[in-house]
Amino acid sequence: MLCGHVREIFPGSVLVYIPVVRRCKKQDWTTYRHFYINIRPRTMIILRRTSFVLLLWTSNLVLGQIRYSIPEEKEHGAFVGNIAEDLKLNLWELLSRKFRLVSDERRQYMKVNMEDGVLFVNERIDREQICKQSSICSLSFQLVLDNPLEIHPVAVEILDINDNSPRFPNPEFLLQISESISVGARFPVESAYDPDVSTNTINTYQVSPNDQFGLRVQTRTDGTKSAELILEKPLDREQQSSFHLLLSAVDGGIPLRSGTSRISITVLDVNDNAPVFDHETYKCSAAENSPKGTFVITVHATDIDEGKNGELKYYFTSHVSQNIRDLFNLDPETGEITVQGVLDFEESNVYELDVEAVDNADAGMAGRTKVMVELIDTNDNAPVLDVTLVSSTVQEDAPPGTVVALITAIDSDSGEYGHVECHIPVDIPFKLQRTSRNGYKLVTSDKLDRETVQTYSIHISVWDGGSPSLSTNKTLLVSISDINDNAPRFTQSSYNVYLMENNTPGASIFAVTAWDPDSDQNGEIIYSILNTRSGSVQRTSYVTISSKLGSIYALHAFDYEKLKHFQIKVQAQDNGSVKLSSTAFINVIILDQNDNAPVIVSPLTWNCSASVEILPQSVYPDYLVTKLIATDTDSGQNSRLSYHLLGANYRRLFTVGLRSGEIRATRRLREEEISAAKLIVFVKDNGEPSLSTTVTISFNILSNLTENSTQRTEEYGQSKKFFSNLNGYLIIMLGSTSLLLFVTIIVLVILKFNQDRNIAVDNGRTVCCCSNRTLNDTFNRTPAPNEAFNYTQSAQTKGYRYAISLSPESSKSDFLFLKPCNPPLRFNDLDVPDISTGK
Repeated sequence: MLCGHVREIFPGSVLVYIPVVRRCKKQDWTTYRHFYINIRPRTMIILRRTSFVLLLWTSNLVLGQIRYSIPEEKEHGAFVGNIAEDLKLNLWELLSRKFRLVSDERRQYMKVNMEDGVLFVNERIDREQICKQSSICSLSFQLVLDNPLEIHPVAVEILDINDNSPRFPNPEFLLQISESISVGARFPVESAYDPDVSTNTINTYQVSPNDQFGLRVQTRTDGTKSAELILEKPLDREQQSSFHLLLSAVDGGIPLRSGTSRISITVLDVNDNAPVFDHETYKCSAAENSPKGTFVITVHATDIDEGKNGELKYYFTSHVSQNIRDLFNLDPETGEITVQGVLDFEESNVYELDVEAVDNADAGMAGRTKVMVELIDTNDNAPVLDVTLVSSTVQEDAPPGTVVALITAIDSDSGEYGHVECHIPVDIPFKLQRTSRNGYKLVTSDKLDRETVQTYSIHISVWDGGSPSLSTNKTLLVSISDINDNAPRFTQSSYNVYLMENNTPGASIFAVTAWDPDSDQNGEIIYSILNTRSGSVQRTSYVTISSKLGSIYALHAFDYEKLKHFQIKVQAQDNGSVKLSSTAFINVIILDQNDNAPVIVSPLTWNCSASVEILPQSVYPDYLVTKLIATDTDSGQNSRLSYHLLGANYRRLFTVGLRSGEIRATRRLREEEISAAKLIVFVKDNGEPSLSTTVTISFNILSNLTENSTQRTEEYGQSKKFFSNLNGYLIIMLGSTSLLLFVTIIVLVILKFNQDRNIAVDNGRTVCCCSNRTLNDTFNRTPAPNEAFNYTQSAQTKGYRYAISLSPESSKSDFLFLKPCNPPLRFNDLDVPDISTGK
């Protein structure tokens, strides 16, 4: 801070400004005292070298506000002070912390060099133009830094230099004086005008040497100087009828400047009495902004002379400036003073009017008085509201207390009229904090949420203390910038997708949708499938997803018999800097399609043909010749099978059970019928459309075991050896049958606990029973839910009849003696063609 200023006045003399600190509760005020010191030339060098140390020492005395002092009329680029050093900042902080100079002035008189932190003069400063004749003139502005926010008020005092000479309004001043006027009479002369202030303004007046007149210099209430000629010796018109004097106005600057005007005095005879006012000083008051023509006061003077020497007229003296003459009107006949201009308390609160009364004599005499008009302040100025945005955009995660704007509210009225209060609405997350008498800062008071409110329109109002009060309003728009604080959300946590098997690869099977309330890239959603496994298969090999649209596509056709359902995990992730995501589960349920034809399991077939052995003597009506067993790897109605007799070479010889597949004889058979009999059986499922397969069954005649057994029985008593062999055959046959039954039951139990294994069958084709599949492959089919295997075979040995039941209910008993079941479907009930006759 520049707290002292040293200037060389003339060789051997310096003018020293010493700061005097006046401390109050809130801030420090600095004024300057100056004086002259006569210094020898040898010590001038020492003083110049030590002046900088003195200034650094005095800088610690000034607290509160940073102050500098510079003389006016400095050229562009003139050094004012080093901001970086005074604020103890590194030069790189000026840019990183967004250093800026905030000023209320329209013209930017000061600037800061961001490279070295020097405050310098940007434009020519004319003190008289900025502050007119104010005794104290300074430029105020604020230095603002961000991160963290710092505000440093700065005042640069503009020191006046003596760059203007006093000037008189007229080069010559005429004065007429009666010879009869007494010694000591005073005659006001025109005042000179000097726009400089303090010691640089008019300090004294001087008149050229003469024997009759002296000069008296007076100081007015506003600090200006006025001069009056004083008659020191009586006048004698006969000796000297006129005087020509040179009046000089000299200022107090260094070097001195002066201006001159000629005074021409004419000595008149006779009228030797001057008018006299009732009061030496008149005091009155008037309200500011009084309308034109408002009465102020009436002045009155008397002249004891008679006739026209006693007739008076009133005028403003030459001391009254033209500005005052524009505000007040003086009636020359009555002496009444009225308002004729706009009175403004803020411009001046008191006016001093010099009035003279001049008689009507040829050499008129004048009497003078002063009229002091004091203005009464009214609340006629609304507050001035100035808003400086620190940032027009605030992040939604900004903590409470973040500074948004700086507000200055000033009312030029005085007293209570000039006291201002600033307010904003209470239902917004912002508040005002007072920083000075007329300064506020707008800060955040609560958490911000861009998804709730994106822009705040802050209505700022300021009222003064008048009654009624005057106000000023401004609206400030503050935008809330988005941060990625919301994760995408699915409409559901899980979805069920039903997909028919044998779907088209690459077709869309479903679409998911997620929503993110954030904006721009924070709200841009990218869909993906998390890489999870189903057994040994990656789920990502089943389907793929559109990263932008969320559409899910099947990568290949699904087979219900291999895969009935699977689950995938879909992730929705935004594109923010810190990515947020959420997941949802997609349950894909494969629906069965009738794409597998029935397969004949028993009896064993080859090239769609099967051979069955039969004993002719064992056949009787409703005799179970054989049982067709078929399977279908589909499920539900698609695996419900029905058996139909498609053709036979002997009509009405056999019947086929519609659901059981049992082939029964309708009567006893002859050997020639059996050896030539052939059946074509048609097996179809219940799907839509249904699939089917056919099998041709032929019969082989076994030798007549019944007769051999009878003969051997008759011969048993004769030959014990033959009887023993027959019993051995029967035991071996029954043992083999039991072993086969036991192995079959074990196989079926194992298949019961491995229901997930399926066999693939050509899609949509009717296959022949003689497909190249083994019996074990066919048994690998997994039964549909609530559907049990129920395969039945029968065999006939001697006169016994037994059935093998492989259903789950047969776990308690393997051999069941069967009674006749429901009547089977007979040939006479169906229209079955006879393949031998074609009927």
